[in-house]
Amino acid sequence: MLTDEDLRTVAARLARAERERLPVEPLGAAFPGIDAADAYRVQLVNVHARLAAGATVVGHKVGLSSPVMQRMMGVAEPDYGHLLDDMRLDPATPVDTTAYCAPRIEVEIGFVLGADLPGAGCTTADVLAATDHVVPAVELIDSRIADWRIGIADTIADNASSAGFATGPGADPRGLDLTAIDARLREDGAVVAEGRGDAVLGDPAAAVAWLARTVDRFGVRLRRGHLILPGSCTRAVDVAPGRTYTAEFDGLGSVSLTFR
Repeated sequence: MLTDEDLRTVAARLARAERERLPVEPLGAAFPGIDAADAYRVQLVNVHARLAAGATVVGHKVGLSSPVMQRMMGVAEPDYGHLLDDMRLDPATPVDTTAYCAPRIEVEIGFVLGADLPGAGCTTADVLAATDHVVPAVELIDSRIADWRIGIADTIADNASSAGFATGPGADPRGLDLTAIDARLREDGAVVAEGRGDAVLGDPAAAVAWLARTVDRFGVRLRRGHLILPGSCTRAVDVAPGRTYTAEFDGLGSVSLTFR
């Protein structure tokens, strides 16, 4: 376990890397004892700093919830991070790629909660009952760790590699089989990644339930009005300036982001 001073040092390095867009070496190089518990504490240091500066929490995300993403990132378990209001991206406004270190885009079925979720013991049924609507979503991920050379502690400390998100119009989840929704990511019209809802822990609602149970251990609840991103249906794709990326979901809709 890292000391409080070490935790503050790690948090400051990641905050500076994000602010200056200068990635740092994997955290274990300087702090070989860092583990997942330490990393969540680091994440909270930087989240609390952003809240103190005026940001607000608008939801949470599950990361690395599909086998394809776990293989891609070289980890063996999901993680989670916070979604803040200053991370929301407008599909009508091109995104500046120079504001990030090494941005990638993911395809997700987002859950907008109409009621608070229980913590310990939360089930998939609880999630569906509490969800007001589901939305087509994309998450922009970015790593403040050089060359995406991340382990589980690196990505957790780095707010689960989260950087931004955008959503489209929603639908009632009770009229959809979320496990069977086919999803595609297009780059300027060409399909560059494909997947299905059940790639996310077998059911994206199960990933939301996992998140509710997990954050409960830290005294956190998933609240009414929050957006929950359960994890990507497809592999992540590097974004390039001048390109438009569109996430399409059969029966749910689509959302696009253009990068400059």
